[in-house]
Amino acid sequence: MKLRLLTWNIHKCIGGVDRRYDPKRTADTLAHYLPDVLLLQEVDEGVRRSNGDRQVDVLGDLLGLEHRSWFPNVDVRGGGQYGNAILSRYPIVETRNVDVSVRWKKKRSVLHAICRVRHGDVDRTVHLYNMHLGLAQYERRIQLQMFLDSHPFRHIDPHTPVVVGGDLNDVWGSLGGFLRPAGFRGVDRKPRTFPAWAPMRSLDAIYVRGDVELEKLDRGETQLARTASDHRPLIADVAIQPHAPHHDDGA
Repeated sequence: MKLRLLTWNIHKCIGGVDRRYDPKRTADTLAHYLPDVLLLQEVDEGVRRSNGDRQVDVLGDLLGLEHRSWFPNVDVRGGGQYGNAILSRYPIVETRNVDVSVRWKKKRSVLHAICRVRHGDVDRTVHLYNMHLGLAQYERRIQLQMFLDSHPFRHIDPHTPVVVGGDLNDVWGSLGGFLRPAGFRGVDRKPRTFPAWAPMRSLDAIYVRGDVELEKLDRGETQLARTASDHRPLIADVAIQPHAPHHDDGA
């Protein structure tokens, strides 16, 4: 079973250089990669800078992705909020928000969605976690431990497919080592994603655990991907193993 995932900090659909609000440009960038699942950060709702749009629905409608989840992280002065969103071709059967905010720091969270992925007569439950972590190294480590301790993650069968992605703000490239003892796997050299016009930092990442393999991880290289946000998108092709009789999916 093949699945294409894309994670991207969309910067509220505002260009990283031209500062122009253009959700269609964002949607066109996403559509180019033919994703099955999107893990998006900095997604606005009801904010003046983005015309008051509920961006998860604007993008979902433009892309034809009917299964959606959005939770806010930050209240915006003047009204509205922004947060994380998951959009999927496959049904989202359950979703929740995991608060990983650290005292005195900006509110942060991990959006969790349980998807039922089906190919032909084969289907699997896949747990998706969309993260937007903090700016300080100590803060990120605390937040990842909060994620690892959260329900239902700590009770998920180790064979069940789990995908973690997002804007981890991983300035020093150390968070993969923090996740590895929990069974997560990534790539040895993550693509640089920030800033979009001349990437120097690998702030964004995708990791997998359980009956799923990360076959390929690429950075968006189109002209739209260079201009539509201040981050580049990451595109992952993963292979999910067929359901095995020795374990059950889920928590």
